[in-house]
Amino acid sequence: MVTTLARLIEVLDAAYPPRLAESWDSVGLVCGDPGDEVRRVLFAVDATAQVVAEAIDWRAQALVVHHPLLLRGVDSVAANTPKGALVHELVRAGCALFTAHTNADSADPGVSDALAAALGLTVTGPLDPKQAATVDLWTVQVPREHTERVLSGLFAAGAGGSGNYRECAVRSASVGQFRPVAGARPALGRVGELEQVEEDRVEVVAPPSARAAVLAALRAAHPYEEPAYHVTERAPLRSGVGIGRVGTLPAPETLLAFTARVRAALPATVWGVRAAGDPDRVIESVAVCGGAGDSYLGAVSRLGVDAYLTSDLRHHPADEHLRAGGPALVDAAHWATEFPWCAQAAAFVDSALPELRTRVSSLRTDPWTMDGTE
Repeated sequence: MVTTLARLIEVLDAAYPPRLAESWDSVGLVCGDPGDEVRRVLFAVDATAQVVAEAIDWRAQALVVHHPLLLRGVDSVAANTPKGALVHELVRAGCALFTAHTNADSADPGVSDALAAALGLTVTGPLDPKQAATVDLWTVQVPREHTERVLSGLFAAGAGGSGNYRECAVRSASVGQFRPVAGARPALGRVGELEQVEEDRVEVVAPPSARAAVLAALRAAHPYEEPAYHVTERAPLRSGVGIGRVGTLPAPETLLAFTARVRAALPATVWGVRAAGDPDRVIESVAVCGGAGDSYLGAVSRLGVDAYLTSDLRHHPADEHLRAGGPALVDAAHWATEFPWCAQAAAFVDSALPELRTRVSSLRTDPWTMDGTE
């Protein structure tokens, strides 16, 4: 069975929808031909020179990473530039590069779920939830013999989509009635006479941005001079997606014990694991954020959790947070907090595409290499 890069991308996009990526981010396929065959996939946090070499040596056809190689705009990927050289090596070896970054951060499950699982936390929800987008609910009355035509027009205009499904609709039998008056040009019935028609009541959802297109398609496909319809905008709902996760430990433990738990759960780095707070403080509820997370210090304080695990905490924000009586802080290496995601992503691919061989790179791509004691 031949599996294409396009099929691999479908699986990854389903797990980590690109729509969840932040506006400034760059996710998806960096290089590679979607029509190429894929047999081996390597997963890593970063596309460093060493990781690229591992992918090529292992004869992988795809390298899936968390951090974008080309996050900021570039005007050259020439082979004599550091990042361009890696792109050229991958292309020459027939190995695609794919990135799932902030879309993997916000997905459910995503990066912080993998981190929470490594710690044994029971997740109760996201730290910073994303609201589901508003949608329009269209309800249309259609003479039964015209239902298929009207639905086809609505679908073509962008209605009927829900998650990974398309052409979704609810149809229920009904009887419509109307009395045309002077000036009407009815498609059915006569002016002045009450008409009853076997109809379908059709309901479809559509994004508000498609409202004009859906209405135009409805008028073009519907046989009536004045189609009977109404549109309801559904209020956004809180969803399970978003940055970070909040959870509870299997049993309360001290901050000292929790810090040891983090150290044991994550791969060792020069950065290590450090904590701020009373070592004897009892920890039960925990917020985690894979990667840099000091921008969420205010959020974790409002949540009232006992401790917050993230990375790249800066001196002044951490100091002010503690002075204000916020949760205890545990800071680990950026790479280490995101590394558990690699196994999660590989598991998604293993489940959906068992014919592929997957591998998580064991290379530590944390940039810090010495702690000054050597």
